[in-house]
Amino acid sequence: MVGTVRVMDAVGAARSLHPLIREHADSAETNRCIDPAVRAAMAEVGLFRSAAPAVYGGGELHPVDIIKGIEAVSEADGSTGWTLMIGIETLGICTGALPEDTATSILGDNPDVTFGGAINALGRARRVPGGFVVSGQWPFASGCQGADWFWGGCTVFDDAGEPERVGHHQRPLLIQVVVPRDQYAVLDTWRSPGLRGTGSHDVVLDEVFVPDEFTTDVYGIGMRVDTALFRMPPYSRLAFNKVGVATGVARAALDAFIDLATEKKPMTSTSLLRDRPQAQLAIAEAEARLRAARAFVFESVSHVFDLAAAGEEASLHDQAMVRLACSHCCAEAVRAVDVVMAQAGMSALAPDRPLERCSRDVRVVPQHVTVNPSAIQDAGRVLLGLDPVSIVF
Repeated sequence: MVGTVRVMDAVGAARSLHPLIREHADSAETNRCIDPAVRAAMAEVGLFRSAAPAVYGGGELHPVDIIKGIEAVSEADGSTGWTLMIGIETLGICTGALPEDTATSILGDNPDVTFGGAINALGRARRVPGGFVVSGQWPFASGCQGADWFWGGCTVFDDAGEPERVGHHQRPLLIQVVVPRDQYAVLDTWRSPGLRGTGSHDVVLDEVFVPDEFTTDVYGIGMRVDTALFRMPPYSRLAFNKVGVATGVARAALDAFIDLATEKKPMTSTSLLRDRPQAQLAIAEAEARLRAARAFVFESVSHVFDLAAAGEEASLHDQAMVRLACSHCCAEAVRAVDVVMAQAGMSALAPDRPLERCSRDVRVVPQHVTVNPSAIQDAGRVLLGLDPVSIVF
């Protein structure tokens, strides 16, 4: 049977969990993994299903609403927001690409299910009757410890150890496998100073049999669900999800600066930080940077979604605008935080100050391949009539 849709207001659902998320934010930082109670609560209110197909009980929200939901969680804690974001995109894209019966058995019969994943084809899949035997190691598998399923990218190899090839260009055959938690191991490898609580460790599969019906082929067969969200270009989807983490963390930093400015008297001064012209200029510049960049994302993503809803394909130019907007926004989020940090003084660096963690967390987001600076350059190439260089454009 198909579960019912329970996510209607992602932002409201996220904000209702702020006290719980903040209560466990320090332990997530210490344990390098979000608390199981926080994951369960986000699943219970339906946040992980924000981008999953409605036909299987998912929310299938508008992209802007998905971004805002991730953003609202990230305001409370960046690591929790990132873990949610990865869970949203892997659960959503995977169930949209799985055969109907499999997707129903995973999501429709268990609406609180959670996913993690790494789509880069770092696994080796070998055909056997009824499926594939898979081995591999995937780094940066955020949220892998607490997820119910892992979705991992693989290259298919023949019996001679050569990649199987498909299509006119004879590219290697790439698939993705869906594996339950008891069939994959986690290597404790995540030691990042930023987004430390995401548990982005390595996932390992060692000769695991995966039935055909638990594999997807997003580069060949593509999406099996034919609705607007699942018609969007895949790398546009992977890019806009990251934005909510960056803007949410930056929003928290700006709010923390405002609080600090209204209570702190800088050394050698008898007035509050907020009375300084430099502080006034800093918060104004930071707000303008963050809000303008965010609006550009909403505009470009909404345009591509509207095209998909109308059954039209997004042009390379349209996709370039999405990638440009998303990468630019993540970069501007970092700059906005840096602008206020420069005026906050040494007290902002204290471990118990939210600005210190926000500064570390926000810097990790634009390191991701879907929103890093190379996408800005590739967008510029497209605007000048050239092809993008990146294969993940």
